[in-house]
Amino acid sequence: MTDDGEIPRRGRDETADERADRRWGELLQELRVAQTGVQILFGFLLTVVFQPRFTTLSDIDRNIYLATVLLGAAATGALIGPVSFHRMVAGRRLKPETVVWASRLTIAGLVLLLCTMASSLLLILRVVLHDSLAVWLVAGMVLWFGLCWFVLPLWTRSRQPAEGTPEG
Repeated sequence: MTDDGEIPRRGRDETADERADRRWGELLQELRVAQTGVQILFGFLLTVVFQPRFTTLSDIDRNIYLATVLLGAAATGALIGPVSFHRMVAGRRLKPETVVWASRLTIAGLVLLLCTMASSLLLILRVVLHDSLAVWLVAGMVLWFGLCWFVLPLWTRSRQPAEGTPEG
């Protein structure tokens, strides 16, 4: 509280449209990073089947590969989805709704990317190590990604008032 009894304002003094424009710009920057990563990973995954060693993989490893490619395709779709969503509704004064749906698609895309990376690691480590150590290493990496991508941001978010509340 200030000396005159008012609660100090946190955050920005912006309209709902200005907030939506700002949040859309921020989301686009985030998507540029995620889209690039998933597209490079997916591109490499598509080439694996054409390598001579692919025919020597066990049925389990081929199934892991198949799941990995499908997860990579789904992650690519979800992370590129916000661009299509925006284009389809542009000019209809739906920016706040677009930001909400694009954010949801981005979170779904990140979860799918995590699954893609986990299954990619599992396939690679099974080929390299030939033992159950691969599963433990992948589990450790999934925990690490989960901590970095989801737990820390959600923990930080839980400690701050939400945007638009009297405190924030």
